[in-house]
Amino acid sequence: MTRENTKKLTLSAMFFALGMVLPFLIGQIPAIGKMLSPMHIPVLFCGLIVGWKYGLIVGFLLPLVRSVLFGMPALFPNATGMAFELGTYGFVIALVYSRFPRKNTMAVYISLITAMLAGRIVWGIAQVIMLGVTGGAFTFQAFITIAFVNSIPAIILQLILIPVVMASLDKAGIVCFTS
Repeated sequence: MTRENTKKLTLSAMFFALGMVLPFLIGQIPAIGKMLSPMHIPVLFCGLIVGWKYGLIVGFLLPLVRSVLFGMPALFPNATGMAFELGTYGFVIALVYSRFPRKNTMAVYISLITAMLAGRIVWGIAQVIMLGVTGGAFTFQAFITIAFVNSIPAIILQLILIPVVMASLDKAGIVCFTS
């Protein structure tokens, strides 16, 4: 295993561990804990910093492993749907970000927004399929409410936090922006 692969694997493990722990920390405030989507943040950073393969794997496995170990989120349909959503986040943010010749704050924003939209769409499709198979229904109104309206605090947090942290990591020399 090369040094670069070891670094990527180590960073991915750190983001995975952060995704396991953050819900406990934020969940101490029940009124806002779930609304901030704490597992999303490490997956988005993993995709940006480590790349699409690791972002996809960390994103897909994180909710499933957390569900099996801690019972939250419930394995079906919540964690299963989230696995597709977070896997898409990690994959799309990395893929879009890698296409920008200049790695800067604008590239982070465009990649982040694209990943957030794609992940929510994939989550909605997964919900339709899973609930359809079990005889349930998932309406367009439910999709809009859960994916966007109820997620406004998480969306705002991610749009502020992720570019700020990436800019800070650039100043620290950990990631490299080419302004």
